[in-house]
Amino acid sequence: MAGTGTRSEMAGYLQHLQAERKLSDHTLDSYRRDLAQLTELLPAGSSAALAGLSQFDIRRCASQLHARGLAPRSIARKLSAWRGFFAWLALQQPLAANPVDGVKAPKRPKALPKALGVDDAVKLVSAPVAANDDNPANALCSKAMFELLYSSGLRVSELTSLDIAYHRDSEHESQGWPDFDAAELVVTGKGSKRRSVPIGGAALCALRDWLAARASLAKPAPAADAHALFLSSRGRRISARDVQKRIKAHAQAVGIPADVHPHMLRHSFASHLLQSSGDLRAVQEMLGHASIASTQVYTSLDFQRLAQVYDAAHPRAKKRGSDA
Repeated sequence: MAGTGTRSEMAGYLQHLQAERKLSDHTLDSYRRDLAQLTELLPAGSSAALAGLSQFDIRRCASQLHARGLAPRSIARKLSAWRGFFAWLALQQPLAANPVDGVKAPKRPKALPKALGVDDAVKLVSAPVAANDDNPANALCSKAMFELLYSSGLRVSELTSLDIAYHRDSEHESQGWPDFDAAELVVTGKGSKRRSVPIGGAALCALRDWLAARASLAKPAPAADAHALFLSSRGRRISARDVQKRIKAHAQAVGIPADVHPHMLRHSFASHLLQSSGDLRAVQEMLGHASIASTQVYTSLDFQRLAQVYDAAHPRAKKRGSDA
């Protein structure tokens, strides 16, 4: 239980918040709960001497909250409330230091990238693209882009910067281009680093079909667009936004419920390739990651899928956490 001195100090701080910062009753109740929890977490006898708390005491309190399963965001909010209280208390009486300074909440777990299942990814890229205008070349362009995103794990910026072939003049140098003989693609990624990635057979076929129809969309354009591999319906180099809109519309048309975007196909490429090969270093090279730490997130994604399969199929899975 909090001592009389502690209760009066906290009451004084809450009154300060109400009078000086004009906080709402709801917000004040949140502060009141956070401060009360601080005294509840402290060892017996410590709550009457808040002014003597150390950084170690606050770290221990935060650790207890973490052990109880409180989310990092909630712990951070409580630490902020405690920090503000001790800053105010230092104006009322001598404090050696604010014991909350330097104490941070646990890091939030990094969200796993969203990837399609293998069946949905194949369905998405293999399904014919509906022609929504008078020029079927637009559908062929979309089909080739979707196949290439999943085949080679490209970023959408890498896709839109591709040219028909390597080209360089005084105004423009190709940032990437397909090599049909070698069945590979040269792309320029982050940090202006070039890499080569393989092109799958289905993507090669889709690219050839698109290139055979490209002339029907091509129009006189600035040098930067003249050699663009993929074109918008107006004959200019296609934009990332246009790719996003096309792939989302196509996913909805073929009945894939996920909110599909180009980067989801990159995640799907990496996840499916890693599941099949187990070669993290090769996946790193194909994605163009400077650090393998960026690629390792896909090992977590793979385990998440394994856990889902286990929960769905194992006869004892649903009994976990129970007394059975």
